Amino acid sequence: MATANFTLTVDGMACEGCAKSVTRAIQAHDPAAQVAIDLQAKRVEIRSAGREQDVYEAAITKAGYNILPMAKA
Repeated sequence: MATANFTLTVDGMACEGCAKSVTRAIQAHDPAAQVAIDLQAKRVEIRSAGREQDVYEAAITKAGYNILPMAKA
C-alpha cells in the first residue's frame, strides 16, 4: 500500500494540549498515522497509508479546529 503525505494548516491550535487533541483525532481514524505538528506555523503533517485527506480534515474539524487553505509559496 502506498504511503500518502498530507500537510494541513489548522487554525485554533495554540498549545501542546491542542496538538495532542488534533493527534488523537487523526489517530482515531488511523492508529498507524504518523503526525508531526508545528504549533507556530499551525501546520499538521500526516504520513499515512490508505486514507484520504478529507477523512483527516473531517476528524480535525470534528475536534473543534478549522482547516485553512495552504499558503502559496
